[in-house]
Amino acid sequence: MKKLYKFLLNNLPRPLLIRLSYPFKKVAPLLYKGNNVECPVCERSFSKFLSYGADIVHRDNVLCPYDLTLERHRLMWLYLKDESNFFTANKLDVLHIAPEQCFHALFKKQSNLNYLTGDLVSPIADMHFDLHNIPLEDNRFDVVFCNHVMEHVDDAIRCMSELYRVMRPGGWGIMQVPQDHNREITLEDPTITSPEDREKYYWQKDHVRLFGQDYPKWLEKAGFRVTVFDKESKYDQKKIERFRLQKEEILYIVHKD
Repeated sequence: MKKLYKFLLNNLPRPLLIRLSYPFKKVAPLLYKGNNVECPVCERSFSKFLSYGADIVHRDNVLCPYDLTLERHRLMWLYLKDESNFFTANKLDVLHIAPEQCFHALFKKQSNLNYLTGDLVSPIADMHFDLHNIPLEDNRFDVVFCNHVMEHVDDAIRCMSELYRVMRPGGWGIMQVPQDHNREITLEDPTITSPEDREKYYWQKDHVRLFGQDYPKWLEKAGFRVTVFDKESKYDQKKIERFRLQKEEILYIVHKD
C-alpha cells in the first residue's frame, strides 16, 4: 500500500493527483502513525514523511502523507502564521495563482479573505487564464501568491510584471521557485528542449529555466522590492528538522511600494 501511494504521488499528473488525493487522507494517518515529524499546516504528526521528486533532486522524508505539503509549503505557512497579518487582518483581497491543494480549502474558509484563484488548467482554480496576460484590473490585490510557476512560463519577467500590476501599492506576496543556490546566474538556454535534458539541467521535464542566486534581481526587474524571511533566526534547528524544512531554502517576500 505504501509503495503504491508513493508511486501515485510521484507519477500522476497534478490535476489527476488533486482529484485522487482526497481518499488518500483517510488512510495516510494509519500508514504513517508516529511522532517523529510534524506538519504545521494539517497539525498532524507522523513516523516520517514520504519521499518526493525526480531522480536528480529526489528527497527523502519531505512530503506530508495527509495534506501533501512539501518543505516549501510548510515554510510559507509558518511565515504567514508567525510573521504576517494574513490570518489577522480585517479584510484582504488575495490572488492565488496555481493554488496549492494544501492551502486552497483552508484559505477559502477564512472569513477575512476575498480569495480568488487562477491557473491555466487546475480543476480547483476559480479562473483559467494565461499568466502573461492576467484578465484583471490594476492595483486590486493586497496579497499575491504564485509558487513554482515562473520556472514553467515562457517570459518570467512578463508574468512577474503582471502580478506586480494587479497588486495594490502597499501589497505583498510570495513567489517561490526551485532555486539552485550553488548557481550564481539563472540557467536559461533555448537549446535545452527535450524532456530528458530539461530534467537534467532544470530538475524537471516541464521546466524551462533553473533560477540561481540572482532570482531576487528578476523580481526587482519586474518592479518589486524584495525582503527575506530568515527561518534560522526564527526557529531552532530542532524545530526546522521536525518540520522537515529545506535548510538551504530562502523565502523571498515581494512588496509593491
